[in-house]
Amino acid sequence: MKIKTILLILLGFCTFAGAPVQATEDGVVIASPSDAKVIRIDIAPGRSVYSGDILVVLKDADGTITELKAGTAGIIESLSVEPYQKVKQGEQIGIITPSVVVAERPLALASHELPDIGKLVGNLFRTTGVYGIIDGQLERDWTVGIGRILMICVGLILLYLGIFKQFEPLLLIPIGYGAILANIPLAGIAEPGGILHYIYEVGIVTGIFPLLIFMGVGALTDFGPMIANPKTILLGGAAQIGIFATLLGALSLSEFVPGIAFSLRDAASIGIIGGADGPTAIFLSSQLSPRLLGSIAIAAYSYMALVPIIQPPIMKWLTSKEERQIKMVQMRHVSKLEKIILPLLVLGICALLLPTAAPLIGMFMVGNLAKECGVIDRLSDTIKGPLMYTVTIFLGLGVGSKLSADKFLNLETLGILVLGIVAFSIGTAGGVLMAKLMNKLSKTQVNPLIGAAGVSAVPMAARVVNKVGLEANPQNHLIMHAMGANVSGVIGSAVAAGVLLALL
Repeated sequence: MKIKTILLILLGFCTFAGAPVQATEDGVVIASPSDAKVIRIDIAPGRSVYSGDILVVLKDADGTITELKAGTAGIIESLSVEPYQKVKQGEQIGIITPSVVVAERPLALASHELPDIGKLVGNLFRTTGVYGIIDGQLERDWTVGIGRILMICVGLILLYLGIFKQFEPLLLIPIGYGAILANIPLAGIAEPGGILHYIYEVGIVTGIFPLLIFMGVGALTDFGPMIANPKTILLGGAAQIGIFATLLGALSLSEFVPGIAFSLRDAASIGIIGGADGPTAIFLSSQLSPRLLGSIAIAAYSYMALVPIIQPPIMKWLTSKEERQIKMVQMRHVSKLEKIILPLLVLGICALLLPTAAPLIGMFMVGNLAKECGVIDRLSDTIKGPLMYTVTIFLGLGVGSKLSADKFLNLETLGILVLGIVAFSIGTAGGVLMAKLMNKLSKTQVNPLIGAAGVSAVPMAARVVNKVGLEANPQNHLIMHAMGANVSGVIGSAVAAGVLLALL
C-alpha cells in the first residue's frame, strides 16, 4: 500500500507527453492537454502498459500531433474515448492503475466452432479497403473516408507529372507512389510498424537523407563559373529574399485567415520554399515543423519542376528587350587548385560565422571536394551515382508517407501552396533586380536575366535563363554565367536555412 501511495504522489507531478494527470485512489487519470481529436488509440481496458508506451495520439485544430505516453508501468483501468472523438482540454481519457511489476501470461486461444458462412463473408469484407473507406466516411472522419481516395488521386497526378511530363521524375514518382501507399485503408503502411514509418523516422526525422542528397549534389556541381565571376555570389544571396518575405506572409495569413495557425517555426519552414531547394526545404521543415513536411516538400519540388513555366514571365516583365540582348564577356579559366581550395574555404567561413549551416554546407562541400580533387574518382562516382539515387528513392517514399489524407487535406495546405508560388516568384524577382543594379554599377555589362538563376534549382534555372537569352539574341549564350548564380543560390539557401535554425 505504501508503494502504491508513493507512486501516486510521484505521478501527480509527472506528465504524459505534456498531458495533465491527476492521482486518485483508483489510479492516475490521463487527461487531454488541449482541445483536439483522437486519431489513434493504442490501449484497451485491462491491457498492461510500460513506461514510454504510446497510449493515445491526438490532433489539434492546427494539425499539431500530440502523443500521450505512459510514464510508468501499470494496467489500463478504464478508457473513455473512441477513435476520432473530439475531446476538450483537461477531459478525462482514461485511468491507469500503476504497478511496480506487470506480469503478462500469454493466453492460449480458446477453440470455437466454425462460424457460419455469412459471418465469415462479413469478417472478410471488414478487412477490405472498400470497408475501410466506407467505415471511415460514415463513422470516423471524412479525411479517412473519401479523403483517402482524393489523396490517392493526388499520388496518381504526381506519377503522371513525373512519368509523362518529366517534371522532377526522380522525386515526384517515389513521392507520388508513397502517397498512394500511405492512403491505402487498413494497411497502416505509414503508421508505426509500417515500412514507410520507419523510412521516415530513420532517414528524414534524423535529417540523414537530405544531407546525403546534398552531398550528391555537391559531387555534381562545378564551382568554376562562380569562381571566375565572384559577383554572381550577390545574385545567389539576393534571390533568398523570397524566403524571408514569405516567412512574413505566412505569419500574416495566420493573423487574418481563420483556420490557419502557422507558428514562427512553421512560417520559416514554408519560407524556405523560396530557395527552390528541395533537400534544404525537407531538412529545415523536418527540424522545425515536421507536421507540414509533406505539404512543404510537394510545394518545393512542384515549383522546382515548374521553373520553365514560372520564371520566364517574371524575367521578361522585369527586363527590357535591350537588357535581355546584353552579351557578357567570356569568363577566365579556373585552375584545379582554386576548385580544391573553394570547398575548404567555404566550410571554414561557415564554421566561423554560421555553425548551424555546417551540416548542409559541410555535406555539399565534401561531395564537391571528392569531385574536384581527382584522386578518389570511384568515391565521387559512388556519391553522385548509386548512393544518391538510392537515397532519392527512400527520401521520396518517406516524404510521400506524410501525404496521408488526415495530415494533408486542410486549409493550411492550400496556404502553403499559395505561399510557395509567392516565395518562388519573389526569389526570382529579387535575383533579376539585383542583376539590373549590378549592370548599372559594373564596368562590364551584366545581363539581368542571370539573376533569375540565383534560386538554387540546379541546373534548370540556368537553362531557362540561357533559353530566354537566346530568344532575345541567338548569339547570346548565358549558360555559364547563369551557372555561377545558380550554384551561389545553393549555398545561399543553405545559409538561409542555417540562419533560421540558429534563430529558432
